[in-house]
Amino acid sequence: MSNRDWLRENTFHHSTFRDIRALVEKKKKRQVRISLCLPTLNEEKTIAKQIVIMKSELMTRYPLLDEIVVIDSGSTDNTCEVAAAYGANVYAAADILPELPVFKGKGENLWKALYVTKGDIIIYLDADITNIHHRFAYALLGPLLAHDHIKYVKAFYDRPLAGEDARIRPTGGGRVTELVIRPMFSLFFPELTQILQPLSGEYAGCRELLETIHFPIGYGVETSMILDIYEKWGLDVIAQVDLDSRVHRNQDTKALGKMAFVIMKTFLKRIEKYDLVKINQTVYNELIQYQHVPGQYQKDTFRIEGHERPPMIDIPEYRRKFNIPDDDVL
Repeated sequence: MSNRDWLRENTFHHSTFRDIRALVEKKKKRQVRISLCLPTLNEEKTIAKQIVIMKSELMTRYPLLDEIVVIDSGSTDNTCEVAAAYGANVYAAADILPELPVFKGKGENLWKALYVTKGDIIIYLDADITNIHHRFAYALLGPLLAHDHIKYVKAFYDRPLAGEDARIRPTGGGRVTELVIRPMFSLFFPELTQILQPLSGEYAGCRELLETIHFPIGYGVETSMILDIYEKWGLDVIAQVDLDSRVHRNQDTKALGKMAFVIMKTFLKRIEKYDLVKINQTVYNELIQYQHVPGQYQKDTFRIEGHERPPMIDIPEYRRKFNIPDDDVL
């Protein structure tokens, strides 16, 4: 498939896969297990609704999901208690593979989910979606079950901005994508600009692929996934699905600056690793921002260490758990 054909042939609308019974039959035919993972940090306001909808529609009504797993980063609210009460398997990220150094971050949760889940396919959904619908899961599964060559599926959608007064504006959202990642992709990987929302937090992938790539522990994980998958297998194994609309908690500009900083660090690390550029000076680990306090401007420094987890298949405990011979490690 040429890059010009990808957008047409590997882009789907969720309605294409609304026949969930047919998806269940495809699942049975392929003899695969499917796990839904929800990475959390203080999501008590939304987690119950997500679990209830997914469990009732995709486990009870249609046996599409085999498990719902919550990986928590150390919530200080009742996220874990609520999730467990509604039937999810709840794990503290720090308790998984405890012999390893402990890090906190979304990427850490996603990586550790590979160890505790049993699925051949894993769906990752952010836990702060306020307009959650079971299409967020089944639509991501659709291309994976329908097409043998597709191994990784991203969501895209309209992203209205929800203000504190709960009113919704019809435009906006995806700001870091349009201001950071799309320009960077345009400079180095123009074919990847066809992925309409590369930073979306909703995606699904085959274990055989996910277990062989690195996971940055923080915000850079979505960027690294796309780049590493593209570098190892090409664009054809990736698809995207239109979920129509997603409403969630939005962050202020300063918080988005931190996210952009981490993503840019991840991107620069990847393009140097791929021998596309050579950076001949120190790239610093601190983002310097400023805030106004009475009488002065005060520096606010945000530091990252840039930790990445290795491919899960390289972890001896994982190989033992999943009975992977040493000579199968890539």
